[in-house]
Amino acid sequence: MSRIAIPTYFFALVIVRKDDQYLMIQETKHNQLWYLPAGGVEPGESFIEAAQRETLEESGIPVDIEGIIRIEHSPNFYNASRIRVIFIAKPKDDTPPKSLPDEHSLQAIWVTLSEMEFLPLRCLEVLEWFHLVADGAPIYPLELINLSS
Repeated sequence: MSRIAIPTYFFALVIVRKDDQYLMIQETKHNQLWYLPAGGVEPGESFIEAAQRETLEESGIPVDIEGIIRIEHSPNFYNASRIRVIFIAKPKDDTPPKSLPDEHSLQAIWVTLSEMEFLPLRCLEVLEWFHLVADGAPIYPLELINLSS
């Protein structure tokens, strides 16, 4: 018996760390709350390419993706399925975060974990992920995502 296909959405989320600071984005949507760089994977784009693109669009900072913190699959996501890859990255250079709003975000800032706790966050899972990284969570190699032709 065959199953009915359901829509599946793919997202790349990026924890960008510089010393003891983390990159946060004030979103243009979601009530203008704070979140990490994140967004949907576009057709023809890899998860890694999406992670780099979303971070640059939302923060103005080019990044090197270092590894994977977690892969999540939510099979009951609003009558669809959601797959998220949460990456760890570092800035490529000393480019400052963007401060002028555009269609991607209102602004981006570097914050410590203690400063982050005072930001109005889109969801508390952000704090959980950042604390995992700060506490030395395993970082999985990018090869965990196999690109097939």
